[in-house]
Amino acid sequence: MTFVPVLHAEWLKIRTVRSLPGALFALFAATTAFSAIAGVSDTSDPESDPLFMALSGVAPGQIAAIAFGAMAVSAEYHNGALRVSLAAVPRRGRWFAAKVTAIAVTTLAVSLLTAPAALLAARAGLGPAASGLTTGEQIRGVVGCAVYLTLMALLAAGLTALLRSAVATLSVLIPFVVVVSFVIGDAAGTVVDFLPDRAGQVVLHQTYDGTPGPWTGLAVTALWTAAALLAGAWSLGRRDA
Repeated sequence: MTFVPVLHAEWLKIRTVRSLPGALFALFAATTAFSAIAGVSDTSDPESDPLFMALSGVAPGQIAAIAFGAMAVSAEYHNGALRVSLAAVPRRGRWFAAKVTAIAVTTLAVSLLTAPAALLAARAGLGPAASGLTTGEQIRGVVGCAVYLTLMALLAAGLTALLRSAVATLSVLIPFVVVVSFVIGDAAGTVVDFLPDRAGQVVLHQTYDGTPGPWTGLAVTALWTAAALLAGAWSLGRRDA
């Protein structure tokens, strides 16, 4: 079977597995709602970053993106579904590439709708506080937000292929992005700036002081994601279905 029919089959799975559209809706709703809430919060602090505040809904939104990536892969490990998939597509690398592509394209499409919606919702509340944002900064924030959410979904997909469990992946990634970033992140030094979530979120800031810049930060996240996907592909090729 060639790649295009395999990709189409994976897209149909995303549409028909009930929890997956729900995760994508949660991605949109959580990111937009929390950004809107941030927009009407106290913005009198002169040190606040209006772009990051407008897109701060990415913090809960990334949890939905991680859940989507994890569940899209873990569904294959229920009730022998992976055996059926590999019987139809014996070339495991082709199947996994189609699965990853379907996850990436779907997440990116939803995220490209989510990011501008979140920005507009927050700007309505920020008012004059957001007047200093340039068009270029807003475009960078929107595109960067969409790419970041997509990378986090793919990171979860790779780890799930490695661990063969959405529960295990969520148990690792969600505490990681919550605890490491928000509890010990500021106290742990420069090394934390190169963790996947911290590095990728630099693109959401109007100004930034850390070592990675907006696009180099996303590149760091992309490297983490590539490593997870390679590990997942290796596990898929070496272990029984």
